Amino acid sequence: MSTERLGGVRVEVDDRLLARLEGICAVDAGDAARTDHGADWWPIARHWSAGGMVAARPAVVAFPTDTPQVAAVLAACHEARVPVTPTAGRSGVCGGSVPVFGGVALDLCGLSGVGAVDGTSLLVDVAAGTRGDVLEEKLRRDHGLTTGHWPQSMALSTVGGWVACRSAGQYSTRYGKIEDMVAGLEVALADGRVVRTGGRSPREATGPDLRQFFLGSEGTLGVVTEVCLRAHPVAPAERRAAFGFATFVEGLEACRRILRRGATPAVLRLYDHRESMRSFAVDGRCLLLALDEAEPRVADAVLHIVGEECAGAERLDDALVDHWLATRNDVSALAELTDRGVVADTCEVGARWSQLAGVHAAAMAALEGVPGTAWASAHQSHSYSDGGCLYLTFAGTPEGEGEGAAEDWYGKAWDAVTAAALGQGAALSHHHGIGINRGRFLAQALGPAFDVLVALKHALDPHGILNPGKLGLPSPWGAPPWP
Repeated sequence: MSTERLGGVRVEVDDRLLARLEGICAVDAGDAARTDHGADWWPIARHWSAGGMVAARPAVVAFPTDTPQVAAVLAACHEARVPVTPTAGRSGVCGGSVPVFGGVALDLCGLSGVGAVDGTSLLVDVAAGTRGDVLEEKLRRDHGLTTGHWPQSMALSTVGGWVACRSAGQYSTRYGKIEDMVAGLEVALADGRVVRTGGRSPREATGPDLRQFFLGSEGTLGVVTEVCLRAHPVAPAERRAAFGFATFVEGLEACRRILRRGATPAVLRLYDHRESMRSFAVDGRCLLLALDEAEPRVADAVLHIVGEECAGAERLDDALVDHWLATRNDVSALAELTDRGVVADTCEVGARWSQLAGVHAAAMAALEGVPGTAWASAHQSHSYSDGGCLYLTFAGTPEGEGEGAAEDWYGKAWDAVTAAALGQGAALSHHHGIGINRGRFLAQALGPAFDVLVALKHALDPHGILNPGKLGLPSPWGAPPWP
């Protein structure tokens, strides 16, 4: 059995609680299931896995298949004061699904399927454990609809995971992020109560929007069991274009002007010189890819504006967009780097247009200043009227032997890039969430508002059982053992 890398408090499930859980749903306390649920796609945990270690194992894994079973499991653990870590596709990259204190891993994949589809109102009810590709295939095949949500983890991630981490799809400039798509939520609270919020009408003035409490809460405030999503008719037309800019700053300015004019191409991705060369063999230029899908006249108008605002750039082959579409979900390079002992990760941050160039420059300088850094590059992956997302990639070949050297470089790289980004006014995360890895930065990022989050956590989860060790929140079992 794999060694657990993250030491610290481990909460066991006693015979009494185990018997109660077994009376609710399927439960597995075997080594294989526990190890399988001991990690997600957090890059440093993948590095540990290559060395025969797992981040941290739960004591048992519970497999509910409906909302009442989820609620019953939570009520039992609430009474026993045993931590519960909600999991599903486990495609997150910040350790958000790692059960750092043991207890129960709550596997939500059994809550799967598309429910009511209101094609007139363009609303779809979806069980939280439904994978993204399953949802999209069903909507397109049976209803001619799409959510427009295309995260890189489409075939791995689930709808509940999208909500938990405020995920962004690759077409977010047209369709928005997941928080723009969620019309309503069903959520099981720590004590087993089930609440529904939103989804009754297109706009409400019925007090605070309670959906926002749970969007991005990463299972720390409640467990999402069903989601009502906004949908769109499948677009009948698509348009593409590619341009090369002399500098990254010039490309950013073109993106800003495009959005300022009201054009929202589904994809507007700008790569710095390093990434343009590495991923597309475009030398000496910063590559901008544009793609839109909409009614033909709308798509034509959008690409016309894109062309006008890129008039000073070099027009490149549209086949570069084809290349991106063919390779956009390929993450095999991470496994190859891990096999070679290279530690790599990505950090995505959002910022205003007025800040993006400064964030890029400061982040690159900070990463390159960390001893052992072998690579630092960036692209702008999502654009909005007020700003965009910078996706920062970095890799290192740490000096020294053993896991300590890798973890030391990894921690220093994250400290450096985060300090640089926050120092330039960027948001801590755009769509990957916080998990364990970014938890130590959240109080600084939120300022006094962090105390409001702590108070909300205590009100909804007084025993602290829901996904403890995440979001930097206080826990009955102490701080997470990282870094």
